[in-house]
Amino acid sequence: MSDTTAEAAPEAPAAPATAPGGGAESLTDRLRRPRTYAVLIGSLLLLVLPFYLDRFWLQAGLFAMAAAIGAIGLNMLTGATGQLSMGHAFFLAVGAYGYCVLAGESSTENGHTLTGLGLPTWLAAILAVLLAGAAGGLFSPIAGRLRGAYLGIATLALIFIGQHVLFNAGSLTGGYNGRAVPPLSLFGFTFDDTEVVVAAVPFGSSEKLWYAGLAALLLSALFARGVLRGRPGRAMNAIRDHRIAAGVMGVPVARYRAGVFVLSSMYAGLAGVLLALVFQRTVPEYFGMILSLEYLAMIVIGGLGSVAGAVIGAAFVTLLPQVFTHYSDSLPLVSAPGTGGLAPGEASRYLYGAAVVAVVLFLPGGLARLGLARAKKPSAPNRPKATKQSASPNQSALPKQSAPPKNPGEKS
Repeated sequence: MSDTTAEAAPEAPAAPATAPGGGAESLTDRLRRPRTYAVLIGSLLLLVLPFYLDRFWLQAGLFAMAAAIGAIGLNMLTGATGQLSMGHAFFLAVGAYGYCVLAGESSTENGHTLTGLGLPTWLAAILAVLLAGAAGGLFSPIAGRLRGAYLGIATLALIFIGQHVLFNAGSLTGGYNGRAVPPLSLFGFTFDDTEVVVAAVPFGSSEKLWYAGLAALLLSALFARGVLRGRPGRAMNAIRDHRIAAGVMGVPVARYRAGVFVLSSMYAGLAGVLLALVFQRTVPEYFGMILSLEYLAMIVIGGLGSVAGAVIGAAFVTLLPQVFTHYSDSLPLVSAPGTGGLAPGEASRYLYGAAVVAVVLFLPGGLARLGLARAKKPSAPNRPKATKQSASPNQSALPKQSAPPKNPGEKS
């Protein structure tokens, strides 16, 4: 390259966040954001809800929390890495029934001799999550080499295998009638129906589990947020957008796919444990194909690749049938379950099915991006002022030439 060729300027480091005045954004400016106030008000509201809501709405909220945990794991796999999974319900069942077997006692129920190890319930919950991760690890070699519809069909086989095992392994699952779920005990505190009076409000199992579910959801969301915003998240997005280019850049594509599948399975196992504690009885029919499709609907409606989108989508899909069931007498075209007509569950599926179509067509970012639709466009970066005044359009851009020197004999 010749010396006259301009050299490329080195890449400037990322500038810190700027305040509206142009300076660096301080902590006070961040605390004044409307989003910060919304998060604080929402957190305070979630903490005081058990003092005012009845058992029905608390259980609905717990279902939404468990679904949000599972949806976060699926969103990391499908939304961030681009791996389609149809077998998420299988890993929820592994977590739920694994907790029952590890924490339960050996007994006879509904004609089945149930097997139980009788471990401490907190230890059984941790081991159930690890067991779901181990089940995902057994399938991870396949997940690391398949993608798209091929992986979706392969994971769909897990649903059929899981349903066969759940219905026929009576000593572990209790067969068609399921098995009871031992209540969780942590630091000498049992999350059962024994009432504990706090501020003249009786706290039962739902009120106690509310705070345990909030803690589990918060930790799960923070961990997933850290993964997606760090180097693993950038590698996952590169695999989703262009796996060949990611491999050329040095990203181990198969290893990342397998690792994210294991992590997603562990999230599903934690969601399964929380669901079992809320239901207080595991039933094999619940962990079927419809549950896997509902989880896919959650991440599509909420927003692919976003932790907040997974939480919003899970709340939308999970709470909608509960609302329809509770207000079926006053809603048009919806009747109470078992009375004929359009059941609340069917009406909710129609509605969030239409929501999936609407989101795909008109809001590809999901409901999580709905609040950003009217955001202001970013202003242009400040450019350094020119040292010399630029020429006007009517003036020549060339510099003015000085007059030639006069000859000595020339008259002035």
